[in-house]
Amino acid sequence: MIIGDNLTDLDIFFKPKSVAVIGASRNPERVGHIILKRMIEIEYPGKLYPVNPKAEKILGIKCYSSVEEIPDEIYLAVIALRADLTPSALEESAKKGAKGAIVISGGFSEIGNYGLEAQLLSIAKKYGIRIIGPNCLGVFDPKNKIDTLFLPKEVIPRPRAGEVSIITQSGSLGSTLLTMIRKEGRGLSKFISYGNRIDVDEGDLVSYLSEDNDTKVIAAYIEGVIDGRKFMDTIRSASAKKPVVVLKGGRTASGDRAVKSHTGSLAGRSDIFEAAVKQSRGIIVGTLDEFMDVPAALSTQPPMYGDKVAVLTNGGGFGILAVDALEMRGFKVTPPSSELMRKLKEILPLYYPVSNPTDLTGDSTPEQFLDAGLAIVESCEYDALFLIPLLGVPGMVPEKTESMLIQLVKSSNIPIVATAVPTTPNVEEVLHKMEKKGLPIYPTPERAASSLYGLRQYGKMRDTSPIEHF
Repeated sequence: MIIGDNLTDLDIFFKPKSVAVIGASRNPERVGHIILKRMIEIEYPGKLYPVNPKAEKILGIKCYSSVEEIPDEIYLAVIALRADLTPSALEESAKKGAKGAIVISGGFSEIGNYGLEAQLLSIAKKYGIRIIGPNCLGVFDPKNKIDTLFLPKEVIPRPRAGEVSIITQSGSLGSTLLTMIRKEGRGLSKFISYGNRIDVDEGDLVSYLSEDNDTKVIAAYIEGVIDGRKFMDTIRSASAKKPVVVLKGGRTASGDRAVKSHTGSLAGRSDIFEAAVKQSRGIIVGTLDEFMDVPAALSTQPPMYGDKVAVLTNGGGFGILAVDALEMRGFKVTPPSSELMRKLKEILPLYYPVSNPTDLTGDSTPEQFLDAGLAIVESCEYDALFLIPLLGVPGMVPEKTESMLIQLVKSSNIPIVATAVPTTPNVEEVLHKMEKKGLPIYPTPERAASSLYGLRQYGKMRDTSPIEHF
């Protein structure tokens, strides 16, 4: 949806009526060319204005020698110029009516050039223009068709639209996340690389995303914060509406030094930061896998309100690894009651080992996964169900497995996660379809257990009374 004059806060970055790409280039390898090309490829529905004094047309679009020559008002400026040319481009954009600017350009505080960065902030305050950046990739929003990332889709294919929004201070980490999300068939609502965040910061973005109807989960990679109280307050407010997952960069002394040289941030003491996030009801994760996996589960599954997990598998070894991973995370993998045991034995062949885990063996069928899974869910003995449907056995027809497991997910009032291996392109496609329909699937038991741990943390937060300000 394109919005016009009735802009709401940071909507200007995601729903602008027009975009000026300042520093657009005819050279396919230059940042300004790639950004313009991506806006065309994603089919941005508003008006595009490339700005380059040495070109008449770029990619078939009329080019302007300066912002001043653009005949209409502009709403969003994307600036990809040398650092020393950026302040004048920002001021020209503001005078032309721009309400927001994404400053892709680097060469500011991350290399000690604080004075030039201060000029940008002064211009922003003077004209009331909001800035994302500098030293950033900008934003990607597949639903609203905005893509300012200077990453060719041939190198970094974009994920489909989804319900998890990611904010990151690191553009390189962000680009890796995009690749990982796409490879695993998951979706993305909004991606925001905000770099040195001289104006729009992590608190502003969490607050905005908390009100965004397209975002069900907020995931934030944070290297350092300028206003700690503001950030914790926004997490506290946002977490009352949706989960906020935080991965902290710079958790060690050497990591802190790396942060300072990367974005010019002060990371601060990691233990204090993480304690503050937890007290504000944010969910702390410690690895990149968890940063991807926990939001995927939170976006599709209900919170987990207890510690008991049932494991249903057709691979004995995988079942053992799942039990180990779960118990190492503090979960209880207790045997079923005699009543549930009786029901499962009525449903399944006599030679199937029924316990926890229950092993459906290599003779398993999708119908058995559905019937046994429903019996476990309806027993109300467990707080989550852990599925391991290996599709390499003869009876596990991929398309039928998809149908049965999605039926199980839709019938369940407790969270369900799965571990499955994409053994063939067809199986991989089916697994992606199941992910899209609401079943989070992970390649290893350990990653699935971590996702359940995130669901449990969110359940604990929702189950407790309101907390005081940190």
